Amino acid sequence: MKTYDKFYINGQWVDPKGTDKLSVIDPSTEEICGEVPSGNNDDVNDAVAAAKAAFKTWGQSSAAERSALIKKLSEKVTENMQKIGELCALELGTPLQTSIAVHGGMGVGVVGSYIDVPFEMEKEEQLGNSIVIKEPIGVCAFITPWNFPLHQIVAKVMPALAAGCTMVLKPSSDTPLTAYFFAELMDEVGFPAGVFNLVTGPGRTVGETMCTHPDVDMVSLTGSTEAGQRVGQLGAQSVKRVCLELGGKSASVVLDDADVAKAAGAAGGSICMNSGQVCAALSRLIVPRDQQDVAVAAAQAAAESVKVGGAFEEGSVMGPVASNGYRCRLHPAGYRRRRDAGDRWHDTA
Repeated sequence: MKTYDKFYINGQWVDPKGTDKLSVIDPSTEEICGEVPSGNNDDVNDAVAAAKAAFKTWGQSSAAERSALIKKLSEKVTENMQKIGELCALELGTPLQTSIAVHGGMGVGVVGSYIDVPFEMEKEEQLGNSIVIKEPIGVCAFITPWNFPLHQIVAKVMPALAAGCTMVLKPSSDTPLTAYFFAELMDEVGFPAGVFNLVTGPGRTVGETMCTHPDVDMVSLTGSTEAGQRVGQLGAQSVKRVCLELGGKSASVVLDDADVAKAAGAAGGSICMNSGQVCAALSRLIVPRDQQDVAVAAAQAAAESVKVGGAFEEGSVMGPVASNGYRCRLHPAGYRRRRDAGDRWHDTA
């Protein structure tokens, strides 16, 4: 079992202010595979204070300095692609080989793509009589989801680092182990103290404190529409910049002149990737009515060919849904949901 008992704040691993813990469940076995601290308002305050102090110098750092550190981080992530895939398979349930290629590979790609971006920040643009310059926003609060444990972190962290922002990260309580490993890599690279801070805990405490904190300049959330509404309301109170990427699914629209069977087969396989826990999963297939039977048959054949199993089971293509709470949301009518103190959803009769 992977156990962490500290937060990463101001360049150090520090004890949490409270004693609450979050258990991490392996979706493949439904057994506890890890444990992390559950933070409170004081932990967030410490992390934000560290980020605010660090911004005074990091926000004025040169593009060359930021680029050099991002390059080192890229090398670290690339070296640990296998480890990242294993962690995502453990806490998310994605079959191992897919996890290494997708969760590890996407992380490698995103981090590496920001090596030269800091230099773009230094460029000025002439627009008529005006000169446009780019400046970092300040202290950013990042709230990330469970379905892509590393990608959704680096998709927020990397542009912030490149721009010269400092940050506090709150990853999903369902998949925090990958976030802790990423924090270890950040520490090894040697980013200045306070630039990156990690606090885990429920959205209703840690997340909401981040959204209302007067020294947080921007909040970025990827999550449900319900969570986005709440973050938007809280951020508006202090007129923060708020960036929301909320729940949604993509439709596959197949026109008359397309190969309906081929398109439907691709959709039938796509929805199984990451157990369908992807905003871009093709969960809806729109086809000409006279081709409906062809589409249904092709999609069914594709889905039935997918081997379902545990993340570390040989040959598995589709793993389990990430948690009991998400299975509950997909359950037929007649089941209710309840939230526990750890902000998790559970089935109840």
